[in-house]
Amino acid sequence: MKQIYVGNLPYRSGEEEVRNLFAQYGEVNSVKLITDRETGRPRGFGFVEMDDSEALAAIEALDGQEFEGRVLKVNEARPRQPRQPREFN
Repeated sequence: MKQIYVGNLPYRSGEEEVRNLFAQYGEVNSVKLITDRETGRPRGFGFVEMDDSEALAAIEALDGQEFEGRVLKVNEARPRQPRQPREFN
């Protein structure tokens, strides 16, 4: 199972549109679009989870392609780095 980062998504795109886009390359296990915590508005990126070989085919085919007027940035997601605790004075 691979986690795919999808960047530069149109803000009006929903999970169903992203799922349909990636489903052309295989079974999509999950789609998570990231929203701003305070406003709830889409942040223009998200993550798609697919089986390994299908994920690689989707990354190869969709990176740099236009989707609803924007050029997508698609690659294998990197593990999230731990955040440094904030210091307040």
